[in-house]
Amino acid sequence: MLNYQELEETLSRLDSVDAVRVVTDGERVAEVHILAAASKPPKQVVRDVQSLAMARYGTNIDRRVISVVQLAAQAAAAQPESRPRLISIRDEVEGPRTTVSVTLAWQNGEHVGTSMGPIVGSARLRLVGEATLDALDRIFIDLPPLVLDSIGVATVGMRRIAIGVVVGGRSQDDHLAVGSALAAEDESEAAVRAVLDALNRRLPTLTE
Repeated sequence: MLNYQELEETLSRLDSVDAVRVVTDGERVAEVHILAAASKPPKQVVRDVQSLAMARYGTNIDRRVISVVQLAAQAAAAQPESRPRLISIRDEVEGPRTTVSVTLAWQNGEHVGTSMGPIVGSARLRLVGEATLDALDRIFIDLPPLVLDSIGVATVGMRRIAIGVVVGGRSQDDHLAVGSALAAEDESEAAVRAVLDALNRRLPTLTE
């Protein structure tokens, strides 16, 4: 059975989406209300919601039940970040090695995490994922040790999905967290969002 609270939280992590409320009728999604910034056309926001719901949960949401309300750019910018958000990914190549920097926005500030490794393409997503964890460690100073267990891009149906697995916690037992994100054009951006997706719901408890 679909967890509608989890669906809300997942949809809220879509780019340009600020808030989501899912209304159900039994086991059916009756209404989806989206509060979004003006950075994307409403029709694109609706398609993103449909694609993510289908790719991650196998749920087909009728576009007619999705309503989108957009804030003016100035009003949206005035609100502090409630969750870390990707700003940029940069590479600094030095010989056979590269340093990947991931910048996240949170609470009106920007925080940069880095990871260094070989320049080979097969190591790219892991470096991006590790840099994302480093940025989160700089944002939340009380985070327990977190390690990127694995990260990659898989094909689900007709979609490419980035999947990240993070291990960590405050006890000796392994605590796994799994996140995913659509890899439409930029797999590196999708890798960052997959790591954030794995941890966003756990960050308040991890820092307690």
